[in-house]
Amino acid sequence: MVYEVALLDTKILFLLQEEVRNEYLTPVFKLITHSGDMGIIWIISAIVLSIYKKTRTIGILAFMAMLLYALIGSGFLKNIVQRTRPFDALDGLSLLTGRPSGYSFPSGHTGIAFAAAGIYLRYLPLKYGIGAMVLAGLIGFSRLYLGAHYPSDVITAAFIGSVSALLIIKLSRYINEKTNFKYNKVT
Repeated sequence: MVYEVALLDTKILFLLQEEVRNEYLTPVFKLITHSGDMGIIWIISAIVLSIYKKTRTIGILAFMAMLLYALIGSGFLKNIVQRTRPFDALDGLSLLTGRPSGYSFPSGHTGIAFAAAGIYLRYLPLKYGIGAMVLAGLIGFSRLYLGAHYPSDVITAAFIGSVSALLIIKLSRYINEKTNFKYNKVT
């Protein structure tokens, strides 16, 4: 099974390189990927939400979900799995962005994006939550397009990021029930 996943990962990356990459899309996906560098767009959005009383809890929950993903994905799994980046492992695969440091599995950009977007999807008005999820998906795809990650890195990170958001939502509900602290979804 691992061999089949690795083979599919490789085929998808070379398909993207040979059939999808072009001079028009490359700057767009570089911009998208850089919006996710160090989780900056998600951190800024959580800070902004945390400033306002009405959305403060949402910002805090987003920080918690991102922190949980960072501990699981970047802190634990990257160091256990130690997967080589595809541009280093696959002859002929071009990297179209600055050389990322660290290991490939799972994608930090993608996991952080889905952790925050999962919180936003649950607590912000639907149009903003869906927008956040679309941006998270585009950030994940940009990592493939640019050659920085394997598809399985991105898919796993999206899953773990989403689960991180769900766990924080469940924890928040549990705390709310135990303390009678009430806050509502922003409408």
